[in-house]
Amino acid sequence: MERSALVWPDWPDLPSKVGALATSRDGGVSRGPYDDGKGGGGLNLGMHCGDDPDAVRTNRERLQAYLPGRPAWIAQVHGADVVDACTVGPDQPVRTGDAGIASDVGVVCAILTADCLPVLFADLDGKVVGAAHAGWRGLAAGVLGETVRAMRAAGAGEITAWMGPAIGPQAFEVGEDVREAFMAAMPGEATLAAFRQKSDQPVKFLADMPALARLMLARDGVTRVHGGNLCTATAPERFYSYRRDGVTGRQASLIWIK
Repeated sequence: MERSALVWPDWPDLPSKVGALATSRDGGVSRGPYDDGKGGGGLNLGMHCGDDPDAVRTNRERLQAYLPGRPAWIAQVHGADVVDACTVGPDQPVRTGDAGIASDVGVVCAILTADCLPVLFADLDGKVVGAAHAGWRGLAAGVLGETVRAMRAAGAGEITAWMGPAIGPQAFEVGEDVREAFMAAMPGEATLAAFRQKSDQPVKFLADMPALARLMLARDGVTRVHGGNLCTATAPERFYSYRRDGVTGRQASLIWIK
């Protein structure tokens, strides 16, 4: 797999002792709806999508060439629980959660997405890293704040974050229930501004997930936030998108201490 198949974060204050990357749908062997969108093999990394498990294992092995250790894959449930990535491994019971943190060298925090917002974290000293899966339910439930708190409990100082590929504000159509969930979690004009009304009957909005994530991160004292400009739904030849395709693969966002 070529380096160009991967997404290398534009993250100016990422510590030199921390590594991070995200994947696209390019560079793998998956076929059918899990392919690369251009007629070639796709890099689907999700075992739960209906893809051939052997193809997913091959894709994960291809990704492994760019990582210092095995990714700490967790069972994501659209919640706010944070897992210690050091406790995740092939010989351990499956851990359920929507974020992972690590303070040991070579432990790779990993999140799978196909429209949900992946957020990677590092403290500026490179002592603690984290990765969070922020679908709208998890974002409203506070998964980003829980990740920040877990990192601080593990010794993190000032934290910087990067938002990876996710459904963008021009494509994420939601109902009144989603807006109400965020208004309950974070009342204010800034939250309202992240929802642009699209239609009256029924009421529909276009939601800006990166903007909502920035608001929530700022509330928890994280203002060094980058990324959030790669839309999965509008780039069918680059990214998987569940909203766009229904049956589709998953890309990953990963971070580790070198």
